[in-house]
Amino acid sequence: MPWIVGVSGASGTPYAASVLRALLEAGESVDLVVSRASRLTLRDETGISFRDAHWQDDLREWLGRGADGKPVAFEADIDRVRHWSAGDLAAGPSSGSYPVKGMLIVPASTACVAGVALGLSKDLLQRAASVTLKERRRLVVAVRETPLNGQTLRHLVALDDAGATVVPASPAFYAGATHIQDLVDFVAGRVLDAAGVEHGLYRRWKGELGGGRPDL
Repeated sequence: MPWIVGVSGASGTPYAASVLRALLEAGESVDLVVSRASRLTLRDETGISFRDAHWQDDLREWLGRGADGKPVAFEADIDRVRHWSAGDLAAGPSSGSYPVKGMLIVPASTACVAGVALGLSKDLLQRAASVTLKERRRLVVAVRETPLNGQTLRHLVALDDAGATVVPASPAFYAGATHIQDLVDFVAGRVLDAAGVEHGLYRRWKGELGGGRPDL
């Protein structure tokens, strides 16, 4: 069964790329939903236009770039990715009978958080997230915004109460990051930790002196 990966319009498309690369390298299958707003963000952050008619070529180019725009090693097979248009509310992930392992929203904008928390289902991304919650499947929401106002905090609490795991896109520095991609991979790794997917994206804390500090 695949994982649904939803990419919303928040800044942070390198987080999504890191998660997608790691899922594919772990042998997982992916159902990908890229929102309309996220396509604008992707173009702003990378110069890549994500087009439904050419999504495989565009995805290959996207995953082949690091957060600094330089090429990254990536050899996993994107044939394990199935793309669904964000406007297709008749798509497989819109139904609870469609078998998936769960869903990762990375990055998650505050508008996306609100839509899922309120059950608006305005597009396939929000609908798939609502279905994930009602079916009691794993939902990981990597919110990317600062500062957070009271309304958004209440929406995040509502998602937590509904069974989702909220993972703020907050990189840590104890893992010995030396490049921007290291910080991106740390956040992506924490998203995958919450999903229970094995990866090697960052150095874990082992309680050794001089080895950095753990999350406190």
